[in-house]
Amino acid sequence: MAALCSCSIQQRVKKADKKFAIGEYYDAAQIYKQCNSRIKAKQQRDLKAHVSFHLGECYRILNDGKAVNSYAQAIKYKYPDSIAYLRHGEVLMYQGRYKDAEKAFTTYLESHPDDYHAQASIYACQQVGEWKKVPTRYKVQVAKEFLAKRSSSFAPMFVGDNSDALMFTTNRQERTKSKEKKKAQRPSPVTGQQLFKLYSARKNASGKWEDIEPAEGLYDDAAAEGEAKNDSTSNGKALPEEMGVCCFSRDGKTMYFTYSRPVNGQDLGAKIYTSTRASGQWSEPQELTLFKDSSITCGHPALNATGDTLYFVSDAPGGFGGKDIWFAEYDGSQWSMPVNLGAQINTSGEELYPTIRSNGTLYFCSTGQPGYGGLDIFKAERDTTAIDSISGLGWAVYNMGAPFNSNGDDFGITFASEGEQGFFSSNRGQKKGIDVIYSFVLPEMEFIVEGKVVDNNNTPISDASIRLVGNNGTNTKLQVRRDGTYKIKLQKDTKYVMLGVARGYLNQKQELNTYDLSDSKTYTQDFTLSPISKPVTMDNIFYEFGKWELTPASETGLASLVKLLNDNPNITIELSAHTDYVGNDASNKELSAKRAQSVVNYLVQHGIERDRLTPVGYGEEKPVIADAALNKKYRFIPVEQALTEEFITTLTSEQQEICNQINRRTEFKVLRTTYKLY
Repeated sequence: MAALCSCSIQQRVKKADKKFAIGEYYDAAQIYKQCNSRIKAKQQRDLKAHVSFHLGECYRILNDGKAVNSYAQAIKYKYPDSIAYLRHGEVLMYQGRYKDAEKAFTTYLESHPDDYHAQASIYACQQVGEWKKVPTRYKVQVAKEFLAKRSSSFAPMFVGDNSDALMFTTNRQERTKSKEKKKAQRPSPVTGQQLFKLYSARKNASGKWEDIEPAEGLYDDAAAEGEAKNDSTSNGKALPEEMGVCCFSRDGKTMYFTYSRPVNGQDLGAKIYTSTRASGQWSEPQELTLFKDSSITCGHPALNATGDTLYFVSDAPGGFGGKDIWFAEYDGSQWSMPVNLGAQINTSGEELYPTIRSNGTLYFCSTGQPGYGGLDIFKAERDTTAIDSISGLGWAVYNMGAPFNSNGDDFGITFASEGEQGFFSSNRGQKKGIDVIYSFVLPEMEFIVEGKVVDNNNTPISDASIRLVGNNGTNTKLQVRRDGTYKIKLQKDTKYVMLGVARGYLNQKQELNTYDLSDSKTYTQDFTLSPISKPVTMDNIFYEFGKWELTPASETGLASLVKLLNDNPNITIELSAHTDYVGNDASNKELSAKRAQSVVNYLVQHGIERDRLTPVGYGEEKPVIADAALNKKYRFIPVEQALTEEFITTLTSEQQEICNQINRRTEFKVLRTTYKLY
């Protein structure tokens, strides 16, 4: 009985192998899975390893996370080909497990030390943490208008230069004209999902995408009924056709697309077909012959702006492994023999979904170039300094980075005819590997300066204004809002001088520049204007205890005073120092006079003319008279109350110290505003 059971399992494994060989990965996975649970590892270790590896291959191709465990099992049971380590690393990256993936790739390199794919993957695993810290300025979000429950939608493409028309590939369930859902067809033996078709969408007058429906003229019920009736392994079950991944001529009238159409029950693989649009419908598809060998698979077409070069994906002989990107040129009557795009683009991994912009920049997806995991989107620009010997073309290749790329599959990008905006597809964060269309846009870089103009008590000055002068010729004057706030737009690579002004206040000058910026930036620049008509207490001016020497902590406050005097070169000031009532009156006055002189000496040393400065020591003669701001801060001090010895001695010891501290101050007041004007 055990022998019969073993024979039965081996027969089923052979059937699964046959399905795997012709690309029916979903059906093959179902059989491998059933067999795997019945194989006894001790008696049939080699068969267990074989089934585990191929089950992992199916899961990997189907974007199923169970691939990680299947490859691990294949390695455990000594699968003879070290490619199991390479594949294990790939699916670990797909799950964002970069350290574990690096170990798997390193093991693979022990037997394949020159393998570029493994080397690039190790480099990516080591660098991806740094890459994520510097995302590009592009903003991406799910294009919710194209979502459909339990369905994949991907590879969007604008219809020529018309950015208001879009075609994409989807397997959403169709609806009849009466809006009822059509009966679901048999899932694809390749993916296990409903079959993919091309759907179109248009943008209405309000900018909303609508009329999302199958491409008109390509599909009809009669064609669905007449689909092929059998495949090579399924005893008469239907193997229907699929369409997807398209591109357009610049005028939008000719479409090239991938078409998988079984003939007489035999799956001949994907081909590229064309269709032309007339009277609102697409014509009967016609196969585009690129290779003489009809068994060669072709798909994912991308047409350049002039319509004479077609980029596409193929597994044709002469490639670098997996699927490569090729190109063919049109001479006006026929397409040339296809040429591989070369080693700067293609790797031993998979290169798919090319897109070519009008400026000649190529975008494509790859699992072989260094990336975040799965398929990543890459940008390739022509480079005449490094010509490929195969294609005769040179390319400089760049990973598009985050937020385009993730550890999932990111692919199928399309750009609107104007601006840096468009759509791409991704299965990031999707547990079942469903593909979702995302929109992207590169926001215009915006540089803003904003802030508030207040007086020394932090009260908004509503009639203040800001003057902005730039070295690019800008000369703007802006009135602040009632609450003292303002906001001004700046230009890139410009140096600005800003002046805060208000009647009855001293001016304040600030400088900023927008040089060397790679992203939008908002500067905050507040202005605190000092009144002309009353003394201004200088914060952060400190002296040694009982002495007149300035402490290092005074540097910030003193520098601010130097700046104020330079911003207002026509004023002269009285610089006064004050003490509290503690101690001898005469000694207090002498101490305050020396302190005022210390400040003046500092200002002179820093370039201020001495005849603009009048030092005065008042000792305890001029106690502070409380205003509303001081009352708000210290409720025990009434407004208009002079902080005299008589008042202070009525307070608690803690309150007395506060008042004495307030009286110990350095002030300035404006004497003249016409210095050297006449």
